[in-house]
Amino acid sequence: MASSSSFLLAMAALAALFAVGFCGNTVTLTVGKGTTSTYTHLVLVANVPIHELAIREKGAAEFLDDMKESPAMTFTQDSKAPLKAPLSVRFSVKGGGYRNRDEIFPAGLKPGSVIKTDIKFEG
Repeated sequence: MASSSSFLLAMAALAALFAVGFCGNTVTLTVGKGTTSTYTHLVLVANVPIHELAIREKGAAEFLDDMKESPAMTFTQDSKAPLKAPLSVRFSVKGGGYRNRDEIFPAGLKPGSVIKTDIKFEG
């Protein structure tokens, strides 16, 4: 039977591999299942662990409230009225502050579409 120190060492090694696997990756957002063409229901799935994802409509001065975060790096936004595209995004990276990308979501993206932010994840 493995000792507790061996177990802790193995867990630390797995955590390091997990972290290295994300480091240097470009943050991408995939339009998720259930997203409507007018973005009244928007689902975004990140490829790396980000937080506090928010969107801003074209011409708006402020970002909308943060999208609802659920497990597996998935974020949702519901709106009564269609959102005016192109949409901008803002998100935080643990220990790295906020990142913005203006007007990267054009109108009418379909589920499965991938948006590259050109932001490297260094988490």
